[in-house]
Amino acid sequence: MISNKYTIVAPAITAILLSLAAFAQQMPETPGETLSGRHVVLAQEVRGHAAVLVAGFSREGGNGTAAWVKAIHADNALSAVPVYEIAQIAGAPSLIRGMIRSGMKKSVPEPEHDRFLVLTQDDKSWRAYFEVSDDRLPYVMMIDAQGDVLWRGHGAASDLEPKLRDALKTQE
Repeated sequence: MISNKYTIVAPAITAILLSLAAFAQQMPETPGETLSGRHVVLAQEVRGHAAVLVAGFSREGGNGTAAWVKAIHADNALSAVPVYEIAQIAGAPSLIRGMIRSGMKKSVPEPEHDRFLVLTQDDKSWRAYFEVSDDRLPYVMMIDAQGDVLWRGHGAASDLEPKLRDALKTQE
């Protein structure tokens, strides 16, 4: 009788764990605004095509995202993949969010404004999605057309950009 309980419970636990793992990999459906003023939900924006997501969760982490975008655009192997830069500023006081956004708009080249998303909510969900352990670092991931994570990393572009390129090559 005990063995019957285990044969019933074990598959149920496995199914629950697998569904939790799948849930953790889903991009949050958070509305945001691009620096060009478009209101978008990134999960809908990237649905159906591969993309590279570069995110900052603090001023210091955000400063590192620009180097990533520059390195990706300069790499012929990666230049065809759309790059979306994300600034999660939910932790900033709402009174200064406009100033933060204005500063970003001035510092980011205008051709990149339409793919630079400012988020002001769901901070915990985005941190979990990117697996943030140190918000002083930029976080990068490549997703496929189904939204599955193909590669993720965090840190300086100069150290990790070749690994992102290699991950793209293994998907071709």
